[in-house]
Amino acid sequence: MFVVSLQSGSNGNCIYVEAGGVRLVFDAGIGAREADRRLRATGGTLRGADALILSHNHSDHVRSAGAFHRLFGVPLCMTHGTYQAVRFGLGSTAPVGCFRPGHALRFGDVTVQTIPTPHDGAGGVAFVIEHEGRRLGILTDLGHVFAGLKRLIPTLDAVLIESNYDPEMLAGGPYPDYLQDRIRGPGGHISNAESAALLRACANGRLQWACLAHLSANNNTPALALAAHQGALGDRLPLHVASRHESTGPLAI
Repeated sequence: MFVVSLQSGSNGNCIYVEAGGVRLVFDAGIGAREADRRLRATGGTLRGADALILSHNHSDHVRSAGAFHRLFGVPLCMTHGTYQAVRFGLGSTAPVGCFRPGHALRFGDVTVQTIPTPHDGAGGVAFVIEHEGRRLGILTDLGHVFAGLKRLIPTLDAVLIESNYDPEMLAGGPYPDYLQDRIRGPGGHISNAESAALLRACANGRLQWACLAHLSANNNTPALALAAHQGALGDRLPLHVASRHESTGPLAI
C-alpha cells in the first residue's frame, strides 16, 4: 500500500492511496490539475482512479470535487449528509455514490471502513483503508479525541493523524474568541499535545509510521508539531509531516 498526501491543511486537503491495483482519492480541496501534476511527479495519475471519497463538506476538502470528476473521470462517493450540503456546488456530474457513516466500502480487494466523527461538518467521517491485512488510518478533522480512537489506532500499520494547533499559538494569535472556542471545542480540531498523547498511548509496536496532518497556518508550525510528538514518543515511531504546500510521500506500508 502506498499513500501520497498531495496537500494537507486549512488551505486544502487531498490524499491518494493505492493498494492491490485499486486507486483511491480522499478529499478534493486543491485544484484538480494541480493535484494530478503533483501525483504525476510520483509516478501516478488521477485519471481513471476508482473513487474520490469525501470526508465532509468543508470547502478545504470538497471545493474541486466536481472538477476531479469531470477532468479525470473519478467517481464521487460521500455520505448522504455531505452530499446534501455540497450537491449544488458540484456542477455537472454522474450520479454520486452515497453511503452511511460507519459503513464499509469495497473496491476490489480493498476495504474502506468509514468512521463517524464529531467534527462540525455535515456527515463527517474518517477512514481506515485495508488490503491484505495492512491497515492505514486517515484520521483528520476529528472534532475531539472521541471514544474508540484508542481502540482503533493499535490496529493500524500507519496513520495520517490530525495535529492542528499549538495551544499557546492559538491563545496568543489573531483569532477572535468565538473561533478559538470552535477550534478547541468538541466539533473542532485536536492539538499537537492531544495527538501526541493519543499516539503515545496507542503506539504498541504495530504502527510503522505516523504522518502529522492538517496543521494550521496561523496556529501551528511543523517544528512545533514534531517537537510535541517527539517529546511524547521519543524514538518509538518514525514521524512525517504532511505539507500545506506540496506533496508528501509516497509513504509505504
